[in-house]
Amino acid sequence: MLAASRAGAATLRRGKPLPRPSALPRLHSIDALRGFVMILMLLDHLRETWFLHVAVSDPIDARIALPALYLARLAASLCAPVFIVLTGISAFLFRSKHTVAETRAFLLKRGGILMALEVLYLSELYWGVASPTLWLQVIWCIGLCMIVLAGLIGLSAPTLLGIGLLIVAGHNLLDPIHLQPDHPLFPLWALLHQRDVIALPFGLVAKTTYPVLPWIGVITLGYAVGPWFLTHVAPDMRSRRLALIGAAMLIAFVLLRLANTYGDAPWFVIHGSRMRTAMSFFALTKYPPSLLFLLLTLGLGAMLLAALERLNDTRPVAALAVFGGAPMFFYLFHLTILRLLYHAAFAIWGPTQGSTFGVANYDWVLLWYVGLIVPLYLPTAWFSRFKAARRDITWLKYL
Repeated sequence: MLAASRAGAATLRRGKPLPRPSALPRLHSIDALRGFVMILMLLDHLRETWFLHVAVSDPIDARIALPALYLARLAASLCAPVFIVLTGISAFLFRSKHTVAETRAFLLKRGGILMALEVLYLSELYWGVASPTLWLQVIWCIGLCMIVLAGLIGLSAPTLLGIGLLIVAGHNLLDPIHLQPDHPLFPLWALLHQRDVIALPFGLVAKTTYPVLPWIGVITLGYAVGPWFLTHVAPDMRSRRLALIGAAMLIAFVLLRLANTYGDAPWFVIHGSRMRTAMSFFALTKYPPSLLFLLLTLGLGAMLLAALERLNDTRPVAALAVFGGAPMFFYLFHLTILRLLYHAAFAIWGPTQGSTFGVANYDWVLLWYVGLIVPLYLPTAWFSRFKAARRDITWLKYL
């Protein structure tokens, strides 16, 4: 097995695809994990639809946050890290069947499409066509990360692993660097590490909601561990590796968080409330994602993926894998449906929370969540099966 891994790595370095393996059954765990976090994502986007009038800071303020809302946001924290690390793994698996040039072309095209969708559709969908702000959010971030990864894939696996670890572990050292808008490097720094607003021509502005530097580290780490997911690696071995690396990340998170010196803003004791003290411990920075945020979320993601590996042939995993086989379709579809529902409610009842329509009780958000999972699952599962069956339609692979 070691010899096979070395031979495969040598083949990839020469720019050729690997021979197609056929010994093991199709791997569902990656799509299943993607499907799981898509379900979590829906809850957070329902909050943004019906409960946006209740402000949520980053990190969440443990002293005043509604506990149910806090828990939902904590669960949804898995979404972006898991999506981006799985994007790196999927890019490696694509590379294992294609040349370097073909993989780079795919990453550049897919990345450009995602960035265009964020700017030309999602910004207008959520914030209105008349808004002067371009919201550079997670889809923009994933697209830009794919473009950067296209330039890195010729490097060796150890080099890529080192780059990913250096960025993820070390980027918080850059936190004190804060550039003003008149600085010549401000636009670049705002895109990379400083969540801010960039002035554009014609009165437009771009808000860098997802500064990309830490996420570049995450997608690079995903690509670096991609060889674990080749079919000559036994599922049990892959599961053990994922469980060990997940446990190591979670232990590192606990030790660093207890030290309270590096990796995020300090946590604090809230006298008279053990629950809110615990909330402070897990209140982590997502924009950009801190080292501690990534240790916790990627550690949990690795543990979940290990569990899904063990359950690979079960019906729940198969159902999640179908759901997770069309992530971009789900993302665009469910956000469009939520916006239509919001505008319909606003047209009927008008503003109920300040200038927006919203519900007064978070329980209504949870009720909508339960009610929408199946209606949104069915068309996404249909599209996933259609996409898998029609591999002859080239443009489908970009969704």
